[in-house]
Amino acid sequence: MTDAVTVVMADDHPLFRRGLAEVLEADPSFRIVAEAADGETALALVRRYHPRIAILDINMPRTSGLEAAEILRQEEPDTAVVLLTMHREAGIFRRALDAGVKGYVLKDSAVIEIVACLHTVAAGRAYISPALSTELLDRRAVLGTPEFAALSDLTPAEQSVLRFIAAGLTSGEIADTLGNSVKTIENHRSHICQKLGLSGPQALLRFALEHKTLLAQASAIPSSSSTNPRPRGG
Repeated sequence: MTDAVTVVMADDHPLFRRGLAEVLEADPSFRIVAEAADGETALALVRRYHPRIAILDINMPRTSGLEAAEILRQEEPDTAVVLLTMHREAGIFRRALDAGVKGYVLKDSAVIEIVACLHTVAAGRAYISPALSTELLDRRAVLGTPEFAALSDLTPAEQSVLRFIAAGLTSGEIADTLGNSVKTIENHRSHICQKLGLSGPQALLRFALEHKTLLAQASAIPSSSSTNPRPRGG
């Protein structure tokens, strides 16, 4: 008979932790050897028991699950880390991958997914919540569109102006908000239209309204013009 996969589990919400433990205890493939309510205790338990898998909540007191994963990658490389998270941000997911995390499970579906996740990880493969996988793939598809590439070519100032246009502000209101002259804002609008290939009196407003989501995503990525900004007008 194959030995059960040993597990250390850490989450600072006792009811959630107990519910997850009950799901795992119903599967003889796994054996929970210890539980913790914070990151430091989880680290101590992993160092003591050397489990096959450590399940860590990403948000915990006294060392987060992500910080613990980064430490365990160096100290306990034979322990596979599964993170429980509410975060869907690509940046946090990339940091988790850099930390060598083998499983990334959204907490709102953890009770349903945790057994499948642990079986996958125990077999030496990575597991990501299907909902998150879909979101990341959709986001990559969006970031690869010509519209996003065009937005990335705008300077930070031009991106700001375009977001204000999407919010319904006039050139005068944008100028007051940014501390520029109306002429400067109108120049920005002209440059944006040229870069985006827009023409017509309402084309810029229509584009801004139709691409609010893209504008928010583009603002998180440095533009190709950010290393050579245009001088600000008075």
